[in-house]
Amino acid sequence: MRILLYAITVMIIACSKNPFSKDKSVSETDLAFRDANIPVDAEQGVGLFRNIYFEFDSAELSPQALNDLQYNLNVLKSDPSLRVTLEGHCDIRGTKDYNYALGSRRANSVKNWLLKNGISEDRLKTVSYGADMPLSLGTSEEDHAMNRRVHFRY
Repeated sequence: MRILLYAITVMIIACSKNPFSKDKSVSETDLAFRDANIPVDAEQGVGLFRNIYFEFDSAELSPQALNDLQYNLNVLKSDPSLRVTLEGHCDIRGTKDYNYALGSRRANSVKNWLLKNGISEDRLKTVSYGADMPLSLGTSEEDHAMNRRVHFRY
């Protein structure tokens, strides 16, 4: 079942326009993709939270990232039993060591924001996967943008 969901997700991604482009005319499909945190897999705890995306070579939280973090904060506040691992990811550019460090900075940037906004530290863990777990396997700028993220796993 997971493989089927993944295959459908890949087809949707391949057939849709880039949901992360600067184009202000965002379609409903694009919003559904971003908000769904595809692939959705209840057993793995994927899909409840939004991914937090970053600019190239950055761990700074953009206005869009802050908006998505506010959404995730509301989810965390709605269920105090939820504990999450903040997974830092990078695109394929940069050395392996550099990308692990950048993924860690990204995860910690998100963690620090959540701590400042009332989530207790015992509910948050961080891990960096660098470029080892890409969401998109392509090499276009859009593919790279999808891979520069912090993913919430509960």
